[in-house]
Amino acid sequence: MKSHVLQLNPILVPAINDKLDSLYHMHRLFEKEDKDAWIREHGDAVEGVITGGHTGIANTLIDRLPALKVIAVNGVGTDAVDLAYARSKGIPVTGTFGALTEDVADLAIALMLTVCRQICPGNAFVKRGDWVKHPHPGAIPLSRRLSGKHVGIVGMGKVGRAIAQRAAAFGCPINYTDLRAMDDLPHRFVPDLIQLARESEVLVLAAAADKAQGIINAAVLDALGRDGYLINIARGKLVVERDLVDALERGVIAGAGLDVFADEPNVPPALLGMDQVVLQAHRASATVESRTAMGEMVLASLAQGLAGQRPDGSLTT
Repeated sequence: MKSHVLQLNPILVPAINDKLDSLYHMHRLFEKEDKDAWIREHGDAVEGVITGGHTGIANTLIDRLPALKVIAVNGVGTDAVDLAYARSKGIPVTGTFGALTEDVADLAIALMLTVCRQICPGNAFVKRGDWVKHPHPGAIPLSRRLSGKHVGIVGMGKVGRAIAQRAAAFGCPINYTDLRAMDDLPHRFVPDLIQLARESEVLVLAAAADKAQGIINAAVLDALGRDGYLINIARGKLVVERDLVDALERGVIAGAGLDVFADEPNVPPALLGMDQVVLQAHRASATVESRTAMGEMVLASLAQGLAGQRPDGSLTT
């Protein structure tokens, strides 16, 4: 007999959706016109939930699903799930840890290159036809080299390490900060974030951010300085956005590459017109390869949890 699974976010890989549909009675809540009415009528039958890292699941919804056996997060962020509450109910919560490491690290490097080399303004210059109108070399301001820049990484988990590996290939000296120093890394540990920013030309946020908030503020940006760049592929809430906007407007830092924001999909309007800022729509893991691997991990978590087993990588059981 097929279990009933409630899906709170879309999965964009057709093959994964086909597998879900073949294995379970799938109920895609994001497609329901009256979500509350659907839960009221059918919630008692739901045994599994699929959600996203940004959406998570409210405790009030968990309470309305009395047969719930597993919550599979299609992502690595679990800050939108009350893990302690799920643990108190004996419900395993899983994430797709490791599946998106390479692509997130790739985007971090892409943002570093794009903002330092001013690739977006250069692209616009050519596409507008301005190169023909202004063919002299001084028509576009000089950009900055990435190779050899001092890179500071905030958070040395899997993604931070993958970024460090890539940045090292560009000849970048690397320092990092985390909750503790890590003996297996060749890079220098700097316990103080402001000191790390002061010693960095590119500051990259790769922290898990489940508990941290607003750690990149005016003081950190001042320390990063007028030749420094901020890259964020972690969580928008790590940055005090009003301080970042102010720092960019006043030239306190040179630029920023941002994939995440505090109130997605809302981006501070002031950032939209800044040539020294590169923006993405929270797409670091948005590749066919990553999303397929993530979907397969969701399928495995559901199968294990619904069978009464502890899913691999459960954070709560």
